Amino acid sequence: MNRHFAFWYDFFMRPLEKRKFKRIRIELLSNATGQVLELGSGTGVNFPFYQTADKVTAVEPSEHMMEQSFSKIKQSKVPIEVVQASAEALPFEDGHFETIVATLVFCTIPNPEKAIMEMKRVCKPGGKILLFEHVKMKNRFLASLQEMLTPFWKKICDGCCLNRNTIKLLETHGIAITKVQKYYGDLFVYVESVNQ
Repeated sequence: MNRHFAFWYDFFMRPLEKRKFKRIRIELLSNATGQVLELGSGTGVNFPFYQTADKVTAVEPSEHMMEQSFSKIKQSKVPIEVVQASAEALPFEDGHFETIVATLVFCTIPNPEKAIMEMKRVCKPGGKILLFEHVKMKNRFLASLQEMLTPFWKKICDGCCLNRNTIKLLETHGIAITKVQKYYGDLFVYVESVNQ
């Protein structure tokens, strides 16, 4: 993870966060209960919005992103522990968490399929999996544009892929989707689901 990217991330995301994303995050995280695992916590943008969790364990592979997140722990109403780890190799026991949260992270995970299998493993059966992600669009022209731009976009945005089909990945691995809301056409999706 590039130190400069981590430093400037919140600044460049601020307009989207103020307009729409903050409300989406608050709604999503109001469903996060019990022992919560957040994948790819980044700069800790979600930390102030947890209200109902017993504890949040946040995993983040980048030490630079972790450094940016520490100040936001003080804004949280629930205990938060940040652990340096990748989503593809989670250092937790099977069925340890009641809720898994991932927001704008599956686009950057090198092996999203392995991350989903790990997410299922550490989530209790019947536990909640809550996501807010940007995904490949259904419109053929826009989807082909995403495919074309992804190699360049990955270089300038630290590995971010514009063409991920995250909902299909969830369904392929037996995660039961109970609610989907789409934003900005279908570029961004809010997903509530259950680990089976």
